[in-house]
Amino acid sequence: MDDRARFLEQAAALLGERGLTADAGLMAPWLTDWRGRYTGAALALAAPASTAELAQLVRLCAQHRVPIVPQGGNSGMSGGATPDASGSALLLSLRRMNTIRRLDCNAREAVCEAGVVLQVLQEAAAAQGLRFPLTLGGRGSATIGGLVATNAGGTQVLRHGSMRAQVLGLEAVLADGSVLDLLTALKKDNRGPDLKQLLIGSEGTLGIVTAATLRLLPALAERAVLWVGLGTIHDARRLLLHTQALAGEALEGFEVLPRHCLDAVLAHVPGARAPLGGTHEWHALIELAADAEQAQALPPLARQLLESAWEAGLVEDATIAASEAQAQAFWTLRDEISAAERAFGPAMQHDIAVPVACMAEFIAETVPATEQRFLGTTALAFGHLGDGNVHFHVLAPPGAERGVWERSEGKEISAFVYDCVTRWQGSISAEHGIGQMKLAELARLGDPVRLAVLRAVKQALDPHGLLNPGKLVPPPLP
Repeated sequence: MDDRARFLEQAAALLGERGLTADAGLMAPWLTDWRGRYTGAALALAAPASTAELAQLVRLCAQHRVPIVPQGGNSGMSGGATPDASGSALLLSLRRMNTIRRLDCNAREAVCEAGVVLQVLQEAAAAQGLRFPLTLGGRGSATIGGLVATNAGGTQVLRHGSMRAQVLGLEAVLADGSVLDLLTALKKDNRGPDLKQLLIGSEGTLGIVTAATLRLLPALAERAVLWVGLGTIHDARRLLLHTQALAGEALEGFEVLPRHCLDAVLAHVPGARAPLGGTHEWHALIELAADAEQAQALPPLARQLLESAWEAGLVEDATIAASEAQAQAFWTLRDEISAAERAFGPAMQHDIAVPVACMAEFIAETVPATEQRFLGTTALAFGHLGDGNVHFHVLAPPGAERGVWERSEGKEISAFVYDCVTRWQGSISAEHGIGQMKLAELARLGDPVRLAVLRAVKQALDPHGLLNPGKLVPPPLP
């Protein structure tokens, strides 16, 4: 019996029939990433049911030198949870570890295992009059472990911060199978650096997140959702500053999208309707929110915001959602942008960030520069203007062949966009991680000292390179 067969026999004995399979048909759905760009192979698919089982499995992998590719909901955007084509890695599913171990209303904390789906946590919190303040389009499939591992963002980062800000404690299995238990939430702890922050955003390359203690907030008692028509992206920036000054902590989200994005969604989503009657080059989606104590003040605040913005000449037209159903319809127009674009043909998607104060100028400069450099393309920027992160998509010229165009001109386009971002002192990955998709660009553009530190940490925690190999940590350039 060779070593791989011996490993599979021991893993099967450990995990049982529900916990391990090498059946090609059962593994197939999990071997391709959400965007369909990467397809790999795996030695087997493992699904432990507890941290203790996972720790034993990782020790077994370390003994046999079997690489491990952790996977949550497989909804990532950078190929970070897809194994390579060698078939030597164990694909590790955390989906069976889906227990909310504790939901403490008094402490406003929830301890969730890695496989808990975001929407499930949100519903459990809502049932107790609380909420988890992070949301995104994939909330029905994204898992807590994946959100922690990629330091996910979403539409509420402006007020509440990214996933990093929501994590009060963490549990993880390290490369040698030891369990790092940092689940206790402490306001003050000066026993050295905050190790949980080292693991958040590490994409499973430094440790496998098994559970997290997450902060909860009082449930919203009232929200006001506004849709605004604007002339330019600079008008959107001025409106953001105006809204922040007037609304303060009530400002929950501030999203922008160009006319092309709205038109694409209206054409793609059955029954979708434009919120405004006229045509506007840019749109802003603004959400104000309040708990029970501030609920009565919110409707007049929303009206005051629009009236003052109108008087200041910041908006071309605007409306306030008249019901919760209409508010959700407004957000659907925002959430369906990526799906609508995908239906229209090939595109290169870039999840980038630049300093918040520079974002409007970056968009105004980089959109036409991209279209002039790559004739026939359409460049679009939409998303979270308030936190400096937008999704910069470049649509292929009409008739481009999907799969072929991305590997040819698409690669050149991405290099151009990332060069622009770097000149603006920004980040080539704002909320979706590096994965395998951006590994070469991080090696090309990343600060050498920062990359050296990242490699040193990886070497210290995973000396055999078994945790999610080929992701996040680029090898040194020759």
